[in-house]
Amino acid sequence: MNNLLDKKYDPKNVEDRLYTFWSENGYFTPEIDKSKKPFSIVIPPPNVTGQLHMGHALDETLQDILIRTKRMQGYCTLWIPGTDHAGIATQIKVEEQLRKNEGLSRHDLGREKFLERVWDWKKMYGSRIINQLKKLGSSCDWTRERFTMDETCSAAVRKIFVSLYNKGQIYRGYRIINWCPNCNTALSDTEVDHKDTAGNFYYVKYPIKDSDEMLIIATTRPETMLGDTGIAVNPEDERYAKYIGKTAILPLMNREIPIVADEYVDKEFGTGCVKMTPCHDPNDYQVALRHNLEMIVVLDGNGKINENGGKYQGMDRFDARKAIIEDLDALGLLVKIEPHSHAVAHCYRCGTIVEPLSSRQWFVKMEELAKPAIEAVKNGDIRFVPERFSKNYLNWMENILDWCISRQLWWGHRIPAFYCEDCGKMTVAEEDVTVCPECGSKKITQDEDVLDTWFSSALWPMSTLGWPNQTEDLEYFYPTNVLVTGYDIITFWVSKMIFQGLEGMKEKPFSDVLIHGLVRDSQGRKMSKSLGNGIDPLEIIDKYGADALRFTLATGNSPGNDMRFYEERVEASRNFCNKIWNAARFVLMNLADEIQFPEDITSIALEKEDKWILSKYNTLVKEVNDNIDKYELGVAVSKLYDFIWDVFCDWYIELVKPRLNAKGTEGYHVACKVLVYVLSNTMKLLHPFTPFITEEIWQKLPHEGESIMISSFPVYDEKLSFSNDEENVQYVIDAIKAIRNRRSEMNVPPSKKSALYIKTEHKALFESSNVWFEKLASASAVEVIDNAPADADECVQIITSGATVYIRTKEMVDIEGERKRLAKELEDAEKELARATAKLANTDFVAKAPAKVIDAEREKVKKYEAMKQSITLALEKLV
Repeated sequence: MNNLLDKKYDPKNVEDRLYTFWSENGYFTPEIDKSKKPFSIVIPPPNVTGQLHMGHALDETLQDILIRTKRMQGYCTLWIPGTDHAGIATQIKVEEQLRKNEGLSRHDLGREKFLERVWDWKKMYGSRIINQLKKLGSSCDWTRERFTMDETCSAAVRKIFVSLYNKGQIYRGYRIINWCPNCNTALSDTEVDHKDTAGNFYYVKYPIKDSDEMLIIATTRPETMLGDTGIAVNPEDERYAKYIGKTAILPLMNREIPIVADEYVDKEFGTGCVKMTPCHDPNDYQVALRHNLEMIVVLDGNGKINENGGKYQGMDRFDARKAIIEDLDALGLLVKIEPHSHAVAHCYRCGTIVEPLSSRQWFVKMEELAKPAIEAVKNGDIRFVPERFSKNYLNWMENILDWCISRQLWWGHRIPAFYCEDCGKMTVAEEDVTVCPECGSKKITQDEDVLDTWFSSALWPMSTLGWPNQTEDLEYFYPTNVLVTGYDIITFWVSKMIFQGLEGMKEKPFSDVLIHGLVRDSQGRKMSKSLGNGIDPLEIIDKYGADALRFTLATGNSPGNDMRFYEERVEASRNFCNKIWNAARFVLMNLADEIQFPEDITSIALEKEDKWILSKYNTLVKEVNDNIDKYELGVAVSKLYDFIWDVFCDWYIELVKPRLNAKGTEGYHVACKVLVYVLSNTMKLLHPFTPFITEEIWQKLPHEGESIMISSFPVYDEKLSFSNDEENVQYVIDAIKAIRNRRSEMNVPPSKKSALYIKTEHKALFESSNVWFEKLASASAVEVIDNAPADADECVQIITSGATVYIRTKEMVDIEGERKRLAKELEDAEKELARATAKLANTDFVAKAPAKVIDAEREKVKKYEAMKQSITLALEKLV
């Protein structure tokens, strides 16, 4: 045939060409067909600032496997791509560029001009990660690509904000929030990382008014004492009962503060007395509300002491801590300092220690919104895979606090609240307000803050389909079928999509949540810039091809579990691709031009080995379909690997080679048709995992249709179950394997032929398999016998499930020569073993030698003990 494959598979000659072919033919873009079942996935939108990392590669590979499978299974499939505006990350990136290149800050430009710069930056770099996703082979519908700040997504944000506000679910108020002094913005609870940090407990004396008595209070943050407005003790703590209702004097500030009783205080923690700093601690804030304590803020947005901090005003919070401790010590009010390790909140974006701060912000009331979102998971309407991650979700949702949604940034969805400068009325509306509805004034200003990035991405499953408009896409594809994401954003994102979907659409956003783990380096460490252990997927693709990377990520995947990434595994995946290529090339080189794809393979005169491979293939089809349905993608691809490498390449091709050499015969034509049938359909099964090489091979094989990606995914067919033939051929294969293994153990070269005497109950089967034993088991002759040969004692006996094989030892080896060789090897091994053992028995050696040297000697002992055992066994087998 002229339709041959190149001698060597080169992904660079295939991948870009095939991706363009798929894209230009519209295979990624579905047309709504109500006669078909819909299957839809929304991509977790990568940050517009981002570059493809290994986590993206895993996430997108898993999604593409599912979407390609469902497309081939006849579903109307939609995979919506897009990017997230990534408020803080993008603004920081543009501000850095502005400062570095022009020496300007965003304030020098002003809000409007700065935002123009951000949009310019987005236009220049925003498509970078999208193009990188295409290199991976992602079959997204790029005609429906979305951005969290595009027109429809922005309309969705305003719609849900106004709706929640009108229901009283969104409010503006003073609360303790997480504040990042570096990013200069509020953070939600999910945007805070708690890290165990070495710190101190500072024990400080607080004088009692009109008394010589002191209360000793332990604190980890003495700089916040400048804002103390009370002391709390437990009402059941007899040690402090007499002080309740009295007044203490705040050291350094000389402010009188009340002593109150509150059950919040743990009698066993610290000294049992707790200073109350309501504006800088969420628990103190709640106590202050119950006891009507004064609210004093002492830190500004930059983490510096403000005007309420007396002489410490203008100092950085940590510099102030040192100064305060020195002053307390000088006054004799510092009792002691104890080391204390505790969890400290850090900004998830920049790593700065977060400051609890009382601030006026916008919040979402979560208690009522959380209830249906909790029930949807509890009743099974939404399913986590693996199920154990539902516990993470439920634990978060059942203990959720109100969500702080305002951010002190310029890049993002600006809060749609408008203030009248004349009458002070605030109006929340979907459209910009230009005239005050109360007094008619045109002096209107919009709220300066923007919404938390997660507020818009929480709407992603419905806004990408057109909501709040009732589009055809929304009606057909919502709810989506599965969300594929990492366990690290269950609280950040998954939880928010569920409650917003139930609120906005009155329906779940997806049915299943497939959780994958993190991709770690070969040592099990998280990939990060600080460790310098990140691996660029594009470099791997350039070196090995996208299919090799995808195959590696799929084979290492088990839902919910982290995986270690080794480049050696990518090499192994590349080798697998080469194995497939070489097998396909061999098949194509042996096909007659007239061979067509056989639609009904069972209608031809199949030989036993044909039925064996078809039965094996049929089982594979059933298991792969079942595994994919259960999201066991790693299991499915491992079975495909075993079938292609071991069953098809190493056995079936070898079994039919004699027939391929008999060109023009019926046996030849049948073998060709079975090869085409099994290889073509196996490429279909493998296509979702390695789309490029499978398309290239399929196109060269006899086929019907334009592309493998829109062909039919194989299904189990009872007609292809040949259990008896499968079992019979397996008897022969097992015998050949056992003969090969024994010859290998005895160091017999393949060129050394020997006669086989096979005692079996399956005489006809083994008699018809002589040619295989001759070609694959180095047999000079094969005789099927009823009883053991008379010289059985001088034969090597190999017992398998279907036969006992006898081989005269002298035909395989020079027994005496082999015995002498093995005896010499045994003597050498024993000498080395004795030498290493003696070294380790020498106490001086063990005491003085480096650990590496000692370990090396121990390994030698293991090595030579194993060699001794192996040689002894080989000698015993010599008759």
